[in-house]
Parts: sequence; structure tokens; C-alpha cells
Amino acid sequence: QVQLVESGGGLVQAGDSLRLSCAASGRTRSISVMGWYRQAPGKQRGLVAQIGRGGNTYYTDSVKGRFTILTNNVMNTVTLQMNNLKPEDTADYYCKAIEVSGYGYWGQGTQVVVSS
Repeated sequence: QVQLVESGGGLVQAGDSLRLSCAASGRTRSISVMGWYRQAPGKQRGLVAQIGRGGNTYYTDSVKGRFTILTNNVMNTVTLQMNNLKPEDTADYYCKAIEVSGYGYWGQGTQVVVSS
């Protein structure tokens, strides 16, 4: 199994930056993809960014140019650097680790609130 612990959420103003971190433990060698999802009140959880073990990345359109996802060589940490935050970025952010088998693990989430 894989355990995930997020940190770094908080309350910021529009235009500010914030860095989210996710620490993975357990069977991290089985992880092939790590990503960040977010869920705003009343909305479905959606993918924000993800990174594969080979370094390939994906960003949803609304965060391109503002967010950067990074991981290390052993893929036991993933960070999401969020710049120029907007009120619409307000959500609970969740880290997800996906094994080669396709099975996914979720962290407990961290809240990001961006005031205008």
C-alpha cells in the first residue's frame, strides 16, 4: 500500500503563491503517476496536474502557465507550485498516487482559499 500526506494549504490573496507538498510512503516503487486534484464546494473533483515517473506532465487548461508539478527521482514526494492564484482556484486539493496496476491512493486533502 501507499500512504499520502499533503501539506501546504492555506488562505492567500489573489495573485499570491502557494506550494503544496505530498509525501508518499510505503510501496512507493509501485507508483507510476502522481497527481493533484481539486474539489470546490458543490463541484466534482477534477485533475489539476499530474506527473509520470518519466517526467511527463499534464496540466488542466485553467492552470497552465501558473502551476508547476514536480517530483523527485524516487517519486516519494510531489509538489505543486501555484503562482498567481485566483479566487477560482479555491478548493480542497488532493494528492493521488497511481500504481502501475492502475490502482490509486488518495491523500486526506488540504484546503486552499484564495480571497479576491
